[in-house]
Amino acid sequence: MVFKIKNIFIIILIAGLGLFGWKSYKFFFDKENPQLYISGIKNDGFYCGNLQCSVSGNKTGQISILLDEKALTKNFRIKSYNQEYPFTIPTRTIANGRHSLQITFEDSTYHKNKSEQTIHFYVDNVPLQAAFIKPENEFKVFQGRTLHLQFQVNKKIKSAKASTLSNSYECFPEAKNSSIYETFIPVPCEESPNEYLISIEIEDHVGNNLNLENKFQIVKFPFKKQILKVSNEKIKKEKEIGKSPDEFEKDLEIAYKKSPNEKLWKGTFCTPIEIAKTTCDFGTVRVSQEKGKYSHKAVDIINTPKSVVWASQDGIVRIKDRYAFSGNTVIIDHGWGIITMYFHLEDFANIQVGDLIRKGNPVGTLGQTGYASGYHLHWELRVNNIAVDPMQWVKSTF
Repeated sequence: MVFKIKNIFIIILIAGLGLFGWKSYKFFFDKENPQLYISGIKNDGFYCGNLQCSVSGNKTGQISILLDEKALTKNFRIKSYNQEYPFTIPTRTIANGRHSLQITFEDSTYHKNKSEQTIHFYVDNVPLQAAFIKPENEFKVFQGRTLHLQFQVNKKIKSAKASTLSNSYECFPEAKNSSIYETFIPVPCEESPNEYLISIEIEDHVGNNLNLENKFQIVKFPFKKQILKVSNEKIKKEKEIGKSPDEFEKDLEIAYKKSPNEKLWKGTFCTPIEIAKTTCDFGTVRVSQEKGKYSHKAVDIINTPKSVVWASQDGIVRIKDRYAFSGNTVIIDHGWGIITMYFHLEDFANIQVGDLIRKGNPVGTLGQTGYASGYHLHWELRVNNIAVDPMQWVKSTF
């Protein structure tokens, strides 16, 4: 019996000495910084109302919290691992805008290992407001043209989307950090003249939503008519050396997927040549032996054969290739799904797919490749893959 008691006493003594030794070792020799776990707030987040947060660590120690360099909490004692310390950021009593939260955790070891984390966040307690810029009587657009809408908001927003004509269109700032947002609504040539409703759904960074609604009028346009004749021999030759229309559509689809949600251009567009004559207006109803009856959704313009053709605005070269119907072709992406096309080029300038190109930089020379009966440039502009009159985009009032 006495022997058993001695054994139990020895075991307890050894365990106690072992525990004391491990704690002493950790206290004097631990140099590992503690880990911080923060919930309820994220870097660059937007918040309104009082913000409930918490912080914890993987050690015992002290936590201090500074809001804009002023103490929210100083040296709060964390007595156990993963103990959470809840705290509140009173966003209703601080200014709207950018703030910083600095959290410091110092453990209870001899070396007082320390971890710090700074979170920048935004307070937004401002009610969301927005209004259209143009008066209602200007909400009119011809078939085949673009409806340009602008509205102003009273603060930074997360997103805005316009819905009309069974489609939706992203809205974006007209310039960097601008409070004026805009969107471009393409109206197909075939769209029936009528009055239509447009709705813009706006959301700010803290979840407030606002709808702007208005009506706009699509006005009938008197499109011209034209008969196009291209020799069967030329059509056959171009089919042999150029890619098919199906391949063109596939390449164009890939290009559209790469279009950035970014406005790459500034100001109005320019014509890609000095126009001596327009041989075919946008929307002209054509009849040809190859395509039958169709709408010509571009402008055909001419100048001296083999004269320089240039980019009508800043953008990215997405396509540089030869197709049967369009011949030597360049397509430029201007961002937000807006592209320009340059058909029938004689040859290409020194550009490559993926290049950044500036307004006025050469893309090639005026030619008659593809289904062309003479030297001219087929200049096309599409918004979300819907062709609209590019001449509208060169006007200073657009």
